[in-house]
Amino acid sequence: MKKLLSVLLIGLSFSATASAAGYPEKPITAVVPFPAGGSTDSIARAIGPKMNQALGQPIVVENKPGATGAIGAGLVKNAAPDGYTFLVASIGVYAVNPFLQKKLAYDPAKDFDLLTVAVRAPNVLVATPNFPANNLQEFIAYLKKNPGKVTFASSGSGSSDHLTTALFWQQTGTSGVHIPYKGGAPAITDLIGGHADVSFQNINVVVGHIKTGKLKALAITADKRAPMLPQVPTLAEAGVKGVDVYSWQAAAAPKGLPKDVKAKLHGAIVGALNDPEIKNRLVEQGFEVVANSPEEFAKFQQQELARWKQVIEVGKITLD
Repeated sequence: MKKLLSVLLIGLSFSATASAAGYPEKPITAVVPFPAGGSTDSIARAIGPKMNQALGQPIVVENKPGATGAIGAGLVKNAAPDGYTFLVASIGVYAVNPFLQKKLAYDPAKDFDLLTVAVRAPNVLVATPNFPANNLQEFIAYLKKNPGKVTFASSGSGSSDHLTTALFWQQTGTSGVHIPYKGGAPAITDLIGGHADVSFQNINVVVGHIKTGKLKALAITADKRAPMLPQVPTLAEAGVKGVDVYSWQAAAAPKGLPKDVKAKLHGAIVGALNDPEIKNRLVEQGFEVVANSPEEFAKFQQQELARWKQVIEVGKITLD
């Protein structure tokens, strides 16, 4: 019996090794848990062709939106850990949903093999051109003189821009009125139209409006000035500490990938991100390519989970 068991174990080990060595032998699915056309979707589609070249198999992007990314993430969690399905998602899926959704179908820290943080982009505090404040100091002073009156538009409750707003209020001792929209586009449209006062928005979606004068930038949430907006100071430069915030996209796979498969998949994703053509295109759109290791991603995720848990609890933030 023991001899038979040993033979079976050896056979299984050989089969797994052979499978890893032959990987990939069919198309690979990249699940994006948001609608097509957004930042996360654009990242998945940008790296797909270069991954195809590296792996010899097409990357099929499937959009599975719903529940702020939780539906798609749950599908990937339940997929076979064979390297043929991976997730491309944003900060909300990996570090925010656990604290806003009571019955989350996945645990972002336990149910995935983390691969890499692909890109990050800071938020910019933008205001309508006729807003009374023209810099951050004036803005904070205005908020303190008018508590609970200034409207802050966001792309939705629990979004990166909403949480940045909450953190900003907490760090500056100010307040305002949160106005959630169903996405960044309608929030920006209303902001330009003068139906909201200010907003923290991803640099890549507002830089064009800033340069044409439709919006004015007061500060950026990066740790240094952005090459796209060198005239805009960071929050820290303007005296507000602890609000260095980036929206980020990352890749992960179902828990339990064979080691060789994980290494090959990670290498293909990172290689695509660092390809000069792809990297330049992403930088021009306002992204900073990160392309780090699984270990670095895991450490970063723990920091983000702790940070946003505190912000959500202190701010009493809900999805309602």
